[in-house]
Amino acid sequence: MRLTIFIATLIAAFLRASVAFCGREPGAGSKGEAEDAIPFEVFASFKRVPKVNPVFRCRPPEWAAAAHAIVVGDTVHYLWARRKRGNYWVMMHSTAPVSDPAKIKHDVRNPVLLPSKEGFDDYTTEYPFPFRNPADGRFYVYYLGRRKRVPKQTGLLVGDGDFGKWTRVRRTPVLAADTRHEELGSSHPSVAVVGDTIHIVYTGESAGPPTICHATAPTRDPANVTKDPANPIFKGTGQTWDSNGVREAEIYKGPQYYHILYGGREGDLWRIGHVRTRDFRKFEPNPHNPIFTPSRDTDAWDGKGILTPQVFEAGGCRYLLYAGYNGREWQTGLAKTPKPGKR
Repeated sequence: MRLTIFIATLIAAFLRASVAFCGREPGAGSKGEAEDAIPFEVFASFKRVPKVNPVFRCRPPEWAAAAHAIVVGDTVHYLWARRKRGNYWVMMHSTAPVSDPAKIKHDVRNPVLLPSKEGFDDYTTEYPFPFRNPADGRFYVYYLGRRKRVPKQTGLLVGDGDFGKWTRVRRTPVLAADTRHEELGSSHPSVAVVGDTIHIVYTGESAGPPTICHATAPTRDPANVTKDPANPIFKGTGQTWDSNGVREAEIYKGPQYYHILYGGREGDLWRIGHVRTRDFRKFEPNPHNPIFTPSRDTDAWDGKGILTPQVFEAGGCRYLLYAGYNGREWQTGLAKTPKPGKR
């Protein structure tokens, strides 16, 4: 009898342990992990940094746009693009201290990358997205390259930490415009590295509205890019504000989700939206969309449209680096929101 009771007690304990281990939805995480998810409200709380914008500007008719940031130590490195007459783009480098990302200092070597003498990028090098590769400790840049005519395609650069010196990994694109939904462009890349995988979101352009696509590459070989067979993965929320196309998506990896910030178009107006996903299949839109809109002053440098919404962290804040449009030129500005517990 005592043996029977002992066995029954062991079985009950085993069942309780099994429920505790297996009872929650796979991938949902524990209660503590779920609390780490960045709330939707955070992405709707960015405020323009006063008295500094645009932080990158060029004298009209030139543009200062397509900017991205990476923090290395106590320095924010910016790679951005200068558009000259004739839609000819060159790549630029600037820095700022982490304590004040708006305190910009330009690299005396600018431009740091020119179009190639021959190749798919012999007229344009722009939209550079830098990241550090944990597999080899080197820095890489996916970027938009183009001849004088479309399509736009994505190339790859590599460097050893001097952001004014870059080498093309190869002369051909790593993301070629070779599908129907990308016949005019497979470009505007943004990156998140998770484990040994590089996740890339990019814009697919064709005769129809632009869409957002996904690809991956192993960290051991960043040029070996594989497109997601589900592409295009995102065409918009179905709401009016982004009903005429989505483009220039930027990926920000949180503790629970991949956060995708992107430009959504209604008519001729571009605004910033936010969705989150775990798997690049199902997208949950921010209920506050659009989360960032043009200035109320329609004559302001960013009063008629905004795009390129990259989020980065510096000095206890999350910053939003974005391009603003005044009806003629695109320039680049900063907005920010404090992280929890920071002021």
